[in-house]
Amino acid sequence: MNYDQTNPVPIPSAGTHQSVDSTLTTIFDWEYALERKPLLDLYEKGKKATWNASELDWSQEVNIEQIMKDRVTGGGFGAMMNQMMKPPKELGPQELAELQLHMNAFMLSQFLHGEQGAMVATAKIVLCAPTEEAKFYASNQVMDEARHVEVYHRYLTEKLGISYEVHPSLATLLQEIVTTPKWDMTCLGMQVMVEGLALAAFGMMQMMMAGEPLIQEITSNVIRDEARHVAFGVLSLDGLYTNEFDDSDLREREDFVIEASHLLRERLMMDQVFERMGWDVKTWADWANHTPFMKGFRQMTFSKIVPNLKRLGLLTPRVRAAYEKMDLLRYENRKDSVEEPAAPPPEELVALFLDVLKNREEAGEEILEIPGVNAPMAS
Repeated sequence: MNYDQTNPVPIPSAGTHQSVDSTLTTIFDWEYALERKPLLDLYEKGKKATWNASELDWSQEVNIEQIMKDRVTGGGFGAMMNQMMKPPKELGPQELAELQLHMNAFMLSQFLHGEQGAMVATAKIVLCAPTEEAKFYASNQVMDEARHVEVYHRYLTEKLGISYEVHPSLATLLQEIVTTPKWDMTCLGMQVMVEGLALAAFGMMQMMMAGEPLIQEITSNVIRDEARHVAFGVLSLDGLYTNEFDDSDLREREDFVIEASHLLRERLMMDQVFERMGWDVKTWADWANHTPFMKGFRQMTFSKIVPNLKRLGLLTPRVRAAYEKMDLLRYENRKDSVEEPAAPPPEELVALFLDVLKNREEAGEEILEIPGVNAPMAS
């Protein structure tokens, strides 16, 4: 592995490294019962699906800025984006292209930081998980996460040229996940919550960065890995909260889920983008918090989290009440990650796109092709 970091990732104000103290109990499984076949099957899938980030075609030119400029200046896409997003001010082609570039860079940067958190958290699961089956799969996942850190870091620093430091909300949640002494909360926080949200967000990334083959290949590979990772979390915790926990233990997990959900939603608030664009952060943050496009994006990232929590018995009355306020219960009857590993299409955003396209058609304006909406996604 050898690549030039031509555009290093920004360093957080706290410094280049962060140390956190954690207490954990390491478990040796001397029985090796290997009775949980679904976990062993998942482990076999993980072994067969390994890919090498260095073997991707890194020689191809990546010019996201030009792709975005071509998109907003051709076929009326710029007008459509203004109509759909309803920003505080109408954005010209240059501003729209720059905003999309920075939004994508922000998302990719948070993917990078989240993958490092997943690498550390899953290594902890290897130590703390009570069964050998879980240790087998978690060990395989650690390698997956190292590969994801490598591929996103290389793309950001060698190809894209723009990146962002870890969002404070994400950093807080990752610290809580790795410092808890309870292995199931590490698994719940990382495998079900963080990885579940990322799995849904990757689909949006494919849509927003259509036309760039390298990131499409990266995203497709990562999605396949992440779908297994989320399923691992659900399988590992299945039955634990409904059969083995008393009320006080369950309440602690409820509190954790509710807090993690708020932090994950805040992770997607792009104040750093608006600040770097030179715009009034308060005005644009208020817009991002209320505009249907951005609200739809934040909500759809929970499309796997909610049904997975329901399967685990954690969509309790307290969690339901919190999720009702966040308008997330719409996903409770979706298939969970064991029934359907892949994340569903971001239907709320697709509906917004289709509504705008319908208005353009009725006005006699040109109909645009948008991958994942009225054109196929890149495979």
